[in-house]
Amino acid sequence: MPMNVKPVPTLDERINDIRMRTAEIVNQWILPNEARLWGYRRRNEVSDHERRESLALREEIKEAVWKAGLWAPHLPKEYGGMGLDFLAHAYMNEVLAYAVGAASLFGVVAPNSGNQSILVKYGTEEQKQQWLVPTIEGKMESGFSMTEPENAGSDPRSITTSAVLDGDHWVINGHKWFTSNGIDAEFFIVMARVAESDEAAKRREGTMAQFIVPTATKGVNIVRGIGIWGRRESDHCEVVYDNVRIPKENILGQVGQGHRAAQDRLGAGRIFHCMNSVGQMWRAFDLMVERAEVRQVHGGVLKDKQFVQGFIADSYIDIQAARLMTIHAAEKVDQGLDGARTDISAIKVFVPDAYHRVVDRAIQVWGAAGITNDLPLAGMYLGARTLRLADGPDEVHKILIAKNVLGRYERGESWDFGN
Repeated sequence: MPMNVKPVPTLDERINDIRMRTAEIVNQWILPNEARLWGYRRRNEVSDHERRESLALREEIKEAVWKAGLWAPHLPKEYGGMGLDFLAHAYMNEVLAYAVGAASLFGVVAPNSGNQSILVKYGTEEQKQQWLVPTIEGKMESGFSMTEPENAGSDPRSITTSAVLDGDHWVINGHKWFTSNGIDAEFFIVMARVAESDEAAKRREGTMAQFIVPTATKGVNIVRGIGIWGRRESDHCEVVYDNVRIPKENILGQVGQGHRAAQDRLGAGRIFHCMNSVGQMWRAFDLMVERAEVRQVHGGVLKDKQFVQGFIADSYIDIQAARLMTIHAAEKVDQGLDGARTDISAIKVFVPDAYHRVVDRAIQVWGAAGITNDLPLAGMYLGARTLRLADGPDEVHKILIAKNVLGRYERGESWDFGN
């Protein structure tokens, strides 16, 4: 079933045009070919012919995306991207997320896309030429290395990986895990604490910074690809940095900007994750209703069963609420309004949970088929649960919401839900 995308009357013509052209490629090129594009990932064996066919088709779609002017929406035009503003990018994301793997065919591949945005904002021109441009051209892969097993991932200020200046080099020591794209990356962006010594960093002295660390550097030890959700391994890696020496100029931005750079990455990412979730909920909803209309069970079709009608109604409510909350937060970010942080935390809690519920209902309607690799629902289900931890667990965001609300009341002002 194609994605039903029509112009939104309240949006300007430019954003509607982007959404419609994106949906055209998703519907004509990607949805009919999902099995050919990505099916080999779900099989233990694949022939060389199938692999070559899959790669050729992906390149053909990328060429169509490029010709349509829809490549790399997150990047400025001078680096080959669309140069989209925040809100237009958010609206494009919900369309991209409808099809499995569509974003990667539009030049948006995590963690490269997040690293590219950080390099654009904080990198020197030399760093951009050496590290940014090759990732855009697809000649180089990158990873993001922030989370530590010994410290709470929900609190970046607890990081104890050290960066000690020694002459013209930084010396980095620390233990990371869930370093994304760790298997294939040629370089990592590493979050570390600039301190006088390793011991000072362990006492959480010093300030944060981010560093470009080539993975071939002596002392970068990739321990393993961490197994997740029952799989033996993933590309999220455990990494030990053992006296890793990198040139002084490999710092990304300034000492003390590391936490701000991480928040720049994560804040925007939370909006985009939520719009991605909306697009995937949209797909799960279509699959559920499609199944309900044709599946015969106990003397009738599923759509006539009140339980299933309840599923449809509840999922409609979840999607509408999630979408409107996310768009509202995106509009605040786009306008630079102070209250956006509370709204971002609110959607970060609500949307993954709603996404989980919508996919769970779709699986229930499809029955055993819902958990097979023949449908994207099983992957969505795991993704939805993971999002409740990624970019900050629910509990941290709820605490932030409560603090912001209570702070307003303590200043003698009640909450204004109209603004």
